[in-house]
Amino acid sequence: MSAEAEIKRKLGLVQVYTGNGKGKTTACLGLAFRAAGRGLNVVMLQFLKPAKGYGEHMAAEMIPNFEIVPMGADHMAGKEITREEDIELTRKGLAKAEEALTSGKYDLVILDEINNSMKFGLVSPQDVIAMLERRAPNTEVVLSGRGVPQEIIDYADLVTEMKLVKHPFDRGIGARKGIEY
Repeated sequence: MSAEAEIKRKLGLVQVYTGNGKGKTTACLGLAFRAAGRGLNVVMLQFLKPAKGYGEHMAAEMIPNFEIVPMGADHMAGKEITREEDIELTRKGLAKAEEALTSGKYDLVILDEINNSMKFGLVSPQDVIAMLERRAPNTEVVLSGRGVPQEIIDYADLVTEMKLVKHPFDRGIGARKGIEY
């Protein structure tokens, strides 16, 4: 068995990165970078995040086996967003997630900010778990975002909570290119 086949044979867990502290998406990106370096095929589907302006999108374009798909409206820019628009974007995102999880094409599927989508009532934990149950064998999955429901915690194999101790936002320092996005 090749080293790559041995790596892929051991995949298939569900990980969760949650909490109010900074670093959930960053942890996802670190894992994606590590997996891609080992030859694994990685996709990161970003719920509630827009298509432009994020440094990780530019970096992922340089890595042939790592793809990022933003699937949200731009809430951060003060754009008027309706709940209906968020529900529709989440529905489309779930269809893409289902496709990625069941295709067998990806070894690692990251559902960035899906926890927030559940917290906001855009998708139910039961629907997410049902989708995870249908994933291809040996597909590792990461769910990130604040407010993870207890049902997801119970289902997951690993749950890490980022705890906020201190943040520059509290001193009026906004998000910085290359650091926060």
